[in-house]
Amino acid sequence: MLTASRLKKTNICEYLLYMWQVEDMIRALKFDMDTIEKVLVNQGSYKDAAERQQVLEWYESLIDMMRSEHVADKGHIQLNKNVLIDLEEVHLRILKSGLVPAYTAKFFHVLPLIGQLRRKSDAGLSDLELCFNFQYGILLLKLQKKEISAGTLQTQEEIAKFMVLLAGNYHAYTNGELDLE
Repeated sequence: MLTASRLKKTNICEYLLYMWQVEDMIRALKFDMDTIEKVLVNQGSYKDAAERQQVLEWYESLIDMMRSEHVADKGHIQLNKNVLIDLEEVHLRILKSGLVPAYTAKFFHVLPLIGQLRRKSDAGLSDLELCFNFQYGILLLKLQKKEISAGTLQTQEEIAKFMVLLAGNYHAYTNGELDLE
C-alpha cells in the first residue's frame, strides 16, 4: 500500500504495473490473509502499528474487490482498469492537441513496435494496454530469470521510454501543469 501510494503520485505507469503484480501475488498466495501477512506485510517497515494495520486492511480490501469483481483467476480490478482508462484519455488528448511534440514523436516512433505486439496478441487491446501487457510480461520473465532476446529487450527499452513520457505528461496534466486546450 505504501509503495502503491507513492507510485500513484510519482509514476502512474509504474503504479499500474505494481498493482498488477500485487493482484498476481494475492492469487499466488491463494487469497490467504495469514500467508499474505507473513510473506508480504511482515516484510515491510512501518512507522507504527497503525500503519501496519492499514496495509493489512488494504490487502483485505483488494481481496474483496478481486472476489466481488470476479477476477480471482485472471484479469484486473476496476480500480486498475480505471487507471488505464484515465491514461488512455490523457494519451489521446495529448495526441489530439499536438501541443507535446516530443510525446507525439515518441509515440509514433514506438507505433511499429506496438503493431508487432498487436499481431502477437489480442487484437482488441488498445495501444497503451498492449504496452502495459508487454512491460508486465517482461517483468515476469525477469523475475523468473528467463532469457530474453536482445530484440525483445530493445523493444522493451523503447516502449519504456514512451511510458516515461506518458507518466510525466499524465502527472503534469492531472496536476494542472499541462494545458491541452
